[in-house]
Order: sequence, then structure tokens, then C-alpha cells
Amino acid sequence: MPDRTFLDWPFFEPRHRDLAAQADDWAARTVPALVDHHDVDGSCRRLVAALGEAGFLRFAAPEDGVFDVRALCLLRETFARHDGLADFAFAMQGLGTGALTLSGTPAQREAVLPGVRAGRRIAAFALTEPEAGSDVAQIALAVRPAGDGIVRLDGEKTWISNGGIADTYVVFARSGEAPGARGLSAYLVPADTPGLRIAERLDTIAPHPLARLHFENCRVPAQNRIGEAGAGFKVAMATLDVFRSTVGAAALGFARRALDASLARAQNRTLFGAPLAAMQLTQTSLAEMATAIDTAALHVYRAAWTRDSGAPRITREAAMAKMVATEAAQEVIDRAVQLHGGEGVRSGSVPETLYREIRALRIYEGATEVQKLVIARQILA
Repeated sequence: MPDRTFLDWPFFEPRHRDLAAQADDWAARTVPALVDHHDVDGSCRRLVAALGEAGFLRFAAPEDGVFDVRALCLLRETFARHDGLADFAFAMQGLGTGALTLSGTPAQREAVLPGVRAGRRIAAFALTEPEAGSDVAQIALAVRPAGDGIVRLDGEKTWISNGGIADTYVVFARSGEAPGARGLSAYLVPADTPGLRIAERLDTIAPHPLARLHFENCRVPAQNRIGEAGAGFKVAMATLDVFRSTVGAAALGFARRALDASLARAQNRTLFGAPLAAMQLTQTSLAEMATAIDTAALHVYRAAWTRDSGAPRITREAAMAKMVATEAAQEVIDRAVQLHGGEGVRSGSVPETLYREIRALRIYEGATEVQKLVIARQILA
């Protein structure tokens, strides 16, 4: 039985506890039948539709434009504990439209968000490029006026989640108002826009829909710009400010499942005539795993509570939450593999699956090393 005592912490309100219970019950009943890890595109489409039908996507694309970050974190943690693709399908709907929710015009929001909320439309966040990952200021994909209220985009994006299955992309491009990060703008680009093509589908150790996108004379209305000209960096960072702590929550979901599997293994596996759990070394590992999880959870839900309490930015708190939670989850899952012995490296086992799932979380939305720089700059300022 998963440990739910953290829900009694003062970060949460009764509605959050009710939501966590509803999500857990729904995921247990629904997710296994929807997921086929040999068909990630189809799985994600089915999951998005089911999440919309169940009403959970209203938290990813809130109608009132106000994110409940504690709810986002609880949902990501819960879905990740059940299956990594369930977490992915939910989270990318929010990340892919976060810029619209925070900075879009009423017309832009109305054109996209109801479909995303209902699970009929899949969204994507197109920031990373071959030479611009953690250093967003190096974005080279160019956007230029093309006359008659049209702009054209030329360049590439890569490692784009939902690439290849998305209906809508939020694309960050160099508009040139100033050097570096001050010369970027964000645009809403429908997937069927001429000049946008899927250049490559990208395979990873934990399969998800990922792609490299190529833009060549890709023309969209200038009114598709999200926010002010040259404000793309601010739009991107405001979006990540909301969703970065939720990455830590997904890591928590993976870590909790690893601990649950390890507890069951320790109690049911006999070694030298006694349960594995009777060994002091096993007890030490379990204690360290549980402590790491609680430490990470405190960081994640501190960040979420701070944002929900009215803080305009939680850059430091979100960076700490992502760094601590993803690094802790990696260690917890590694210990779970070790406690399972040979079973831990068997393809398809719970520890092996989690081991592949967790690794990317220490990289995307800002690698651990970048989070350390963010934290240091915040405290030095």
C-alpha cells in the first residue's frame, strides 16, 4: 500500500486530498488497458483522450488561467507511480499550452485550450534546438516578417515531446529585437502548417513520442505571436517556473513505486534462512530511500505551495525541487535495482522500467547542473 501520510502535511487542502484519491483510483482502473509500450503514439493519444474525458486536463489547461500547482504535482506524482506514459500524456498537455494559459490572448486561448482540456487536441512545447538546449539564448530558428500580416519561420527544433503527434506547437524563435535572450518571441504553429515537417522521430531508453522538427518557409499569421515581441524568453521561463517543480513530482511517483516494490521484495525474499528485510543492510537501504523521498517531497510541495500562495515567481524553489527530487529518485531506484538482484535488471521488471524512466528527468526542463546555476544566481542576487 503506497504511503499517503504526506497528504496530511499542511501544504494541502481537502480538495487536494480528494483529487489525489480520485486520480489514484482512476489510474488503477483505467491506465493499464490504455498503455502499450510498443505503441507509444497510440498509447499517448488514448491516454490524452481518457484524461480529458475524466476531467483531469482542466488542471493542465485551467479555464480561469490560474494554475493549481499543488494539483499538478499531485496528479503527476500519482500518474507517474502507475505508468510513465500516463504522466507524460498529462504533463505535456500543460507544458505545451502553458505559454497560452499565462500569456496568450483570449482569442488564442479560445482557439486551442478547450480542445486540449477535452483531450481532443494534443499540444507541444518547442524550445530546444540542436545547439540550444539549456542555453535558451542560443536559439537560432528565425522568424521574419513576410508581408500581409504573415511571418515565416526557418530552422530546426529537436527533442520535442509530442513531436509527431501534436496538433499544435508553441515555438520559440529568434525575432531579433535584441541580442541573446531578449531577441526571442513565441508563436503558435498548427501542426499542419505548410513548411513544418517531422524530420526525424527520436528513440530513447524509455520510449516517448519525441521528434526533430524542420521549419522551411513555414508561414503563420503574425497574430499567432504569444506575448510581446522579444518577450519569448520571459514567456518560456514563466512556463517552466510552473512546470519545473512538477517534474520533481513525477520523479517522486517513480521513487515511491520503487520503494513499494523494494518493501515487497524485502519482505517476501528469503536469504540465508530469513527474510531479506531482517538484514541490517537492507533496513539501512530502505530507511535511506524513505528519507530521500520525504526530503524530495518537502521540496516539491514547498515550491508548489509557494506558487499557489501568490508568489509571482518561484525560480529558486522550483529549481531546488526539480534538482533534489530527480537526483533522489535516481538514487532510490538504483537501490531498488540492487535489492532486487538479478530480477532488478530483467527487461520489463518494475525496477528496470523505472531505471530507464527516471534518467531523462535529470536532463529535460533544465539539467541538474543548470538547476545549480539557477539556484546560485538566485541566492547571489
